[in-house]
Amino acid sequence: MARLGFLSRTFYALENDQFRTLWFGTLFSFLGMQMQVIARGFLAYDLTEKNSALGGVMLAFGVPQLLLSLWGGVVADRLPKKKVLFVSQAIIAANSAWLATMIAMEALEYWHLIAAGAVQGAGFAFVGPARQAFITDLVDRQAIGNAVVLQQLSMNSSRVVGPSIAGLLIAVPFVGTAGVYYLTTLGFVIAMLSLLPLPAGNPVPRENARSPLADLRDGLGYVRRNAPIRQLILTSFAVVMIGFPYQSFLPSIAADIYNVGAGGLGLLSSAGAVGAVVATVIVATYADHPKAPVLQPLAGVLFGVSLVGLGGTAAFIPGLLVMVAVGSLASAFQSLNNSLTMTYTDYEYHGRVQSIAMLSWSLFGLAALPIGIIADQIGLRETIALQGVLCAGLVLAIRFFGRAGAQAPSAPARARAGVR
Repeated sequence: MARLGFLSRTFYALENDQFRTLWFGTLFSFLGMQMQVIARGFLAYDLTEKNSALGGVMLAFGVPQLLLSLWGGVVADRLPKKKVLFVSQAIIAANSAWLATMIAMEALEYWHLIAAGAVQGAGFAFVGPARQAFITDLVDRQAIGNAVVLQQLSMNSSRVVGPSIAGLLIAVPFVGTAGVYYLTTLGFVIAMLSLLPLPAGNPVPRENARSPLADLRDGLGYVRRNAPIRQLILTSFAVVMIGFPYQSFLPSIAADIYNVGAGGLGLLSSAGAVGAVVATVIVATYADHPKAPVLQPLAGVLFGVSLVGLGGTAAFIPGLLVMVAVGSLASAFQSLNNSLTMTYTDYEYHGRVQSIAMLSWSLFGLAALPIGIIADQIGLRETIALQGVLCAGLVLAIRFFGRAGAQAPSAPARARAGVR
């Protein structure tokens, strides 16, 4: 019975039929995205035989997200979220089908990968805020935190299996990269079609018309005026931009520090992903607990400590164990932060606030370059440890200086956040 009780607390948002439909559709979308990361990198190197080519396609994916993410939030708060998601997913699916056809026809060129990456990045700039904001149209206020964390679980689960599936299928002669892209296209179509039975997710009616630019300024002003939300977003920026670029250096850790090659790199990545899944399941159980606002900065600090441990580990087996801790604490922090941000935000601002929070993911790719330069100068292990120290220190500083104005919202404010 106790086990059933734990499972019920952990997955109770999935008891909602509409959210369960969105969750399963999102899982296919995340799985397709993770599989394409591997296939895109394989194709980029196969076409150019240059490691820098992978950086080019990742940049093509990230720049549109950086430029369009805030506007994605504005659109999510102005238009029916279901329509925004449907159109965006349709564009992503068509883009994937086009690239699959180019591969199958043996007509693929490197610039096709750049163009496809840009289109996909632009599509996800609108999908992300709309999907997060749509959750509050589907679940009760008490389930918002749990639902947001379960959405995170679908992403982390796809990180565990997606790259492995893609790698195996690429090696199968009658499947290859074209088959991977056709399969991921099917996943995006399933995510699109899963939206059909869901409600429209209409925005809050407004008495006075306002321009999109005015909505954007209003969203930025809302975050600036609300200390709890501002503190959560600042903490997310600190952790994601300073700490999360460790992921970019896992190939160097595997090759230069542990001397384990590609197989060891796969194990390191899997260890972090498995830790992330386990942590997300645990956090889902306590996402709406009154102690969640305290656990969020604690997870951020401990994540920084785990990076210090990773920098101080010179052997592969201990490194695997540390990677489980790194992955689990990174996911715990992110899940708690996303959950609290959504819970504290008034309904009509959900899209814009989520788009602001998501900027950290666009910027962390840019931060990886200067961090890499530092690593070349002082050493990779020392740099990762420094990332951990800075990450933990910034979380504590933001928590200390923001404590006076960052108390959790009152019950009426939290109730407004769940009004549909």
